[in-house]
Amino acid sequence: MAQRYEYKVIELKEGLMGGKMSAGKLQGTLNEHSFQGWQLKAITPVEAKGKAGPGGIEGILVTFERQVG
Repeated sequence: MAQRYEYKVIELKEGLMGGKMSAGKLQGTLNEHSFQGWQLKAITPVEAKGKAGPGGIEGILVTFERQVG
């Protein structure tokens, strides 16, 4: 029987004033989900439309995976 997985995607955004993304917030999210059996699968930047210059990141998508059954 083939292994089955489920996925969960969390969106983390910068502060409203365009501040830096908090490493502590990301770390807390990773730890919280790992305690529930989720494993980090990917971190994907979400680009903001209309931001000037390179690196206009609005937030990140954090994708988790865990085996079902």
